Amino acid sequence: MIELNNYETIYILKPDITEDKNLNLVNTYKTIINNLGGQNILIQHRGRRHLSYNINQYYDGTYVQMNYQGNGSIVSSLEKALKMNNNIMRYLTINNKEIKI
Repeated sequence: MIELNNYETIYILKPDITEDKNLNLVNTYKTIINNLGGQNILIQHRGRRHLSYNINQYYDGTYVQMNYQGNGSIVSSLEKALKMNNNIMRYLTINNKEIKI
């Protein structure tokens, strides 16, 4: 059996994204993780927050946090999908041994 690592991906959406569009994006990324063998996916909507500095003329952003178990190929596929979406301003994935899912 392949050992799965614990990952945390946080991405920031543009503040003008509707709730329906946000949920569609979450389901899309959840499907990517599931289809590639990821497990124990936990999604947390962190809400709209003020940014420390403006990004592309935006001063606020909607934060979404995803915790899951997977491997490097899952992370690279997920990050590729995040990079291709124009509604996402920033994203970050960390491999965290401290996260217990």
